[in-house]
Amino acid sequence: MNKEILGRGWEFAGRIALALLLSLVWIVSNVGMAAAQAKAPCKEMRKVKLGVSVSPPNVVHTPVYVARALGIFAQHCIEVEIVEFEGGASAANLAAVTQGQALATINATAIAQGLKAKQIWGMAPRLPQAYMVSEEIKIAADLKGKRLSATGGGVGGLNWVMGREVLKTAGLTVDDAQFVSAATAGRLPGLIAGQVNGVALHPEDVYLAQKEKPGLHVLVDLSKLMPKYFFNAYGAADSMIAKDRAMVRDVVISLIETNRTIYRQKEKVIPIMVEATKKPQEGVSFAYDYLVKNCVWSVNTGFSKERTEWSIQNGIENGDIQADKRPTYDQVVDVKLGEEALKAAGGPTKIGSCGD
Repeated sequence: MNKEILGRGWEFAGRIALALLLSLVWIVSNVGMAAAQAKAPCKEMRKVKLGVSVSPPNVVHTPVYVARALGIFAQHCIEVEIVEFEGGASAANLAAVTQGQALATINATAIAQGLKAKQIWGMAPRLPQAYMVSEEIKIAADLKGKRLSATGGGVGGLNWVMGREVLKTAGLTVDDAQFVSAATAGRLPGLIAGQVNGVALHPEDVYLAQKEKPGLHVLVDLSKLMPKYFFNAYGAADSMIAKDRAMVRDVVISLIETNRTIYRQKEKVIPIMVEATKKPQEGVSFAYDYLVKNCVWSVNTGFSKERTEWSIQNGIENGDIQADKRPTYDQVVDVKLGEEALKAAGGPTKIGSCGD
């Protein structure tokens, strides 16, 4: 009886061992296949243009440059040409998206006004800029009659919108100041030279402005003035999404991976940002630290229904969007495409306290 039981025990143990061995072979085989597939050469490089809404870009706009320089796009079989525009609300930027020529930054206002496109990735949900003014400006009311920047698209562009919001805090309107249009590259030099008295500047330019002319100072941190404003999202024409959905999704996957790399590998990305922005390294490093500390860059899709709907309502209150043409969140954002890209990039995560 004991011999019979012992024999059955050995037989059972043998079956277990065989099952474990077969499982191990299956795992090794599939891991090998997955690795081979991951390293498989691209059948073709899909070419696409990506727009940047400032020329030259600010530090916050550099993820596309980082993705290209580090070969992240190439890992997803994408060959990117970067095109710089004079503002996300500029006619050239919007035309490039409308015509399916490029993936570029678009806002809810443009979609509400008829742009046949959707946002596909929220690069930077939070405003990174501060409103900087000349020495004699002490409070917002002092901006009455002064020259304010309207770079980046003129009337309706980001700098004009930010100036309008600052004026509103003092009960003023855009008619109470003179808005001056210029190239985006002229924002910082214009303030230093006294050509304008107020302008929304990115962190590196705030640093450089105060270094160059100490009397210049921050009047208001725009992220505190409008904490729910959605700053920057990339979009694509409906026609492009319908035609090349897989390519658009792979661009988003690449950019999600890139932002995560930016958060985690400062020393690797700073030289790329310096080259792209043409700014001194100390200014770029200052901006990088500010953007990371304040979670300006996204680490997931970057989208927030609350931010998008707040921005739409803000547009309605300011007359930029007709109330009867209020777009829904799903009309602005391609939620499903974003979720697919996020899943492929490893799913939602947090880096420090940042989780947008």
